[in-house]
Amino acid sequence: MKRNVLIIGAGGVAHVAAHKCAQNNKVLGDIHIASRTLGKCQAIIDSIHEKGSLQSAGRLEAHQLDAMDIEATKFLIRATHSQIVINVGSPFLNMSVLTACIETGAAYLDTAIHEDPAKVCEAPPWYGNYEWKRRQACKDARVTAILGVGFDPGVVNAYARFALDTYFDRVDSIDIIDINAGNHGRYFATNFDPEINFREFTSTVWSWEQNQWKANSMFERRKDWDMPVTGTSTTYLTGHDELHSMSQNLGVPNIRFWMSFSEHYINVFTVLKNLGLLSEQPVRTARGVEVVPLEVVKAVLPDPASLAPNYTGKTCIGDLIQGTKDGQAQQVLIYNTCDHKECYEEVGSQAISYTAGVPAVAAAMLIAKGTWDVGQMANVEELDAAPFIELMNRMGLVSRIKDAQGDRILHPRQESAYESKPRMLVNY
Repeated sequence: MKRNVLIIGAGGVAHVAAHKCAQNNKVLGDIHIASRTLGKCQAIIDSIHEKGSLQSAGRLEAHQLDAMDIEATKFLIRATHSQIVINVGSPFLNMSVLTACIETGAAYLDTAIHEDPAKVCEAPPWYGNYEWKRRQACKDARVTAILGVGFDPGVVNAYARFALDTYFDRVDSIDIIDINAGNHGRYFATNFDPEINFREFTSTVWSWEQNQWKANSMFERRKDWDMPVTGTSTTYLTGHDELHSMSQNLGVPNIRFWMSFSEHYINVFTVLKNLGLLSEQPVRTARGVEVVPLEVVKAVLPDPASLAPNYTGKTCIGDLIQGTKDGQAQQVLIYNTCDHKECYEEVGSQAISYTAGVPAVAAAMLIAKGTWDVGQMANVEELDAAPFIELMNRMGLVSRIKDAQGDRILHPRQESAYESKPRMLVNY
């Protein structure tokens, strides 16, 4: 068993991850939280004590760390005896933290694809530009590295894996649908880091269609979906992390990602973009000060964590999978709904952070118990989805399935068609 967790980052997802680690510290052991700002880490610890989240008495400590410094990160991993590192800091940190884990032997988890601050929307498959180049290094060091294990990417990858193994002989399409029907009451805000949020939407939208990459512009393709709980919502085809791995690992010819946006969000986004305020390239002001417009916009927008107290409404995120079973057309929706207010009452966060943080901790627990401790790099769809879905059901993220048999909670081991198929990771 692996024990002791180092959480890198102190934003909204780190907040949830820390609470969930605390709720399961009998399995996970000591919990350490590290970021550049020590006060943010301590605030999370204070919140854990206030909510009474600790399952049992245990070590809970804050640390100041620049995770871009590989040597400093290695030192902290060793000093805290952490055998599992949950990287929920900026995606700019991924390769530095991954390197530190490979060199110390700690298991590595993240929730988003690596990004180069100077580049936006890289050529697909994006994982091939960074993380996948370290596959052999992970394998040689027998280091488990689970990539993109938030909700999307992460849980949606597992939903696809489970559906392929259980309900289909052939899958023709997977549409990942992400609906946030909540209201935070602010004029304008993003639900996670504004810089990362805007970088997703300012360049090419890549989708996987007919076994090849297709390029579109943001907000070019629109579709309305009628989803459980949230009802009918307008979504737009959006590029997203999970497409870059699922397209390579699942053998499905069409995989698309759809996200809901309000007209107000689109209008504000369009104005900011047309004014050049979403650019990642530095400009010089009339006073001679060099600034990055996108960083300025981030500085003036609300901290996503500050939205939680007044957030109401629900989210619905899932996979609509279509194909055939025994020669007959088959359609299955596997999804989760989450309530912003309930998330705040439990751990002091909004649902967007909650849905990303819980899966990362579930994966850490599966590594700790040996179930997912595979000793190499893997994306979520390369692993057995059943124990992951079962564990999340017990941790606050309940999965449901809607098909010809009705709408019900998904209990993987109880599904009559389920056959345990051990995931065989590809040897690269």
